Amino acid sequence: MERIRAVLVDIDGVLTVSWKALPGAVPALERLRDAGLRVALVTNNTSRTRAVIAERLAGLGFPVAAEDVLTAPAATAAYLREHCPGARCLLLNSGDVRDDLPGVTLVEEGDADVVVLGGAGPEFGYEALNRVFRQLNRGARLVSMHRNLYWRTEEGLDLDTGAFLEGLEKAARTEAEVTGKPAPAFFASALAHLDADASEALMIGDDIESDVLAAQRAGITGVLVRTGKYLPETHRAASGTPDHVLDSFADLPGLLASGDAGPAQR
Repeated sequence: MERIRAVLVDIDGVLTVSWKALPGAVPALERLRDAGLRVALVTNNTSRTRAVIAERLAGLGFPVAAEDVLTAPAATAAYLREHCPGARCLLLNSGDVRDDLPGVTLVEEGDADVVVLGGAGPEFGYEALNRVFRQLNRGARLVSMHRNLYWRTEEGLDLDTGAFLEGLEKAARTEAEVTGKPAPAFFASALAHLDADASEALMIGDDIESDVLAAQRAGITGVLVRTGKYLPETHRAASGTPDHVLDSFADLPGLLASGDAGPAQR
């Protein structure tokens, strides 16, 4: 494990599916901790706060605390405080993450300066999307916590924000500013959190584009797992090649111990 000092881990589809631990995930994370690796759980989950996510994972046996979790809402709050200070923000999101949006002014009525999209759910109905569309047409900025097309539940794949975001961008003739994965700033924030350089870090995820290839573009070793939202056809059609592909997160300690966990030639 000498070449890798820090590991970034996606949660949904890698450690859990529908908040049930995947086989071997708990002992695998324990092995990373025992090896002295710095670990951050980096997620585009927008339905729960960092504290709630950590509590749920700890309840499943994962050695995790709130400070180990980096979420798209928290990254969005930092982005808005820096780039849109004092802005009136209209939030469309499935779940309550206001505790992870300190310093952000959220409005329920009237005009907004910024429209913020979180994770999709029942809230993404026609009336809500049309209100967003009208705000964009009058000049509001569009900020999205991510642009994932779908995610894995125990019932199968469910639509996510990206399925709606592309239509809004085209209809309103605008382009969203993305703050979660695959935004380079999100990975930079995670590396800073772990006090690690990209060359000594590894990202493991089930989304080949947003998790793995985006991390590789940031100089981080990428590992794709065949769990969660992984689909062979998506893998074949991807814009690049992962450094490594594993059957599951349970196989990661073995890869690291082998000494072959560095980046492949790209």
